[in-house]
Parts: sequence; C-alpha cells; structure tokens
Amino acid sequence: MRLQELFAAALIASVSSAALANDAYKFDPSGSAIGFTVHQFLGTTHGKFTSFSGKIEVDREHPENSSVTAQIDVRSIDTHIKKRDDHLRSPEFFNVERFPQMTFRSRTVKRTGPQSGDVLGDLTMHGMTRPITLHVKLLTPINETSRTRWAVMTEPISRSDFNLMFASAAEAVSGISQTVAINIEIQAKRAQ
Repeated sequence: MRLQELFAAALIASVSSAALANDAYKFDPSGSAIGFTVHQFLGTTHGKFTSFSGKIEVDREHPENSSVTAQIDVRSIDTHIKKRDDHLRSPEFFNVERFPQMTFRSRTVKRTGPQSGDVLGDLTMHGMTRPITLHVKLLTPINETSRTRWAVMTEPISRSDFNLMFASAAEAVSGISQTVAINIEIQAKRAQ
C-alpha cells in the first residue's frame, strides 16, 4: 500500500470514529417542559414557557467537550392567567418588545457520575447575562435510539440579578419572592 493510500485510510477511520463518538440532539418541545415556580404570600404560582428550542452536542469520548444552547421565546410565558401573563410581558417586567428571548450557552461541561453532569454557562434574560450551573441527569441512555431525555435542576434564580423587579411601590406590596425555582425536563431527538 502506498503512503498516500495509508494516510487516506487512517483519515477515513479517524473521521468515522469521531462521527460515532459525537451526537447532536435538538430539543423536542412536544415532550419537553421549561417551567418555574415562585411564591407569593402563602401561595405558589406555577408557570411555563411554551415556545423554545435548543441543541445538545454530546461528545461520548470526551464529555467535557459537550455543549448545550437554548433559546426561549419570552412571549410564550403561561401562568394560566391571561391578565398576569400580559403584565409579565409588559415593559414593567419582562419587556418582551425589547427583550424577546432568553438564551443559555454552555461554557464548560463536567461529568459528575455515570449519567449526570454539571453544565456551567451563561443565562441571558432581560438584557442581563449571569453565570448559572445546570445539574443534568440523563433519564434515558444514549444509545442507538434517536431520542434521549434529561432532567435539569439549578439553584433558584434571583429576580434582582436580571433586573426583573416591579416598580418599588408595587414590589413592596406584591409579596412575591425574590427567588424563582426552575423546573426543566428536556426530550431531545437526534439531529438529521
């Protein structure tokens, strides 16, 4: 075998093994949920975002090289009360005309167990970017199927970190907690 043929064979083999080691998955909104809960006086408000997209790049051989990106349409907020949702979309709070999207972009991925990891990245919301760590757990194994499922947890987010505060007088009487708990479950399908 000539040197050029040997080099070509080695290159093809390395590209093939890299393709097998890396997988790309896109969020499937029909089987996913991005929600939140916030306390107000003695009650709890549950909400969700109904329009979002994202991508997970999995490097099986080197998990630290994996990545996650996500975009959430803030207009899609749904707390089951239209008047409240309209107020949350208004310039007094999310100001969706000026800040229509939330984004998350990972910076580092660290494996913490056989089916779990920490994803450190940047969350941008309401024009502010803050670091956040997502604790992810694989609920279905990554194998030859075209779908995977992930549970995602994080520490509660402080509204003031993202300047998501009502006017001072309204904030004082609203009884709304400064922290918001995030509830995420992602079903993803292999990108074509």
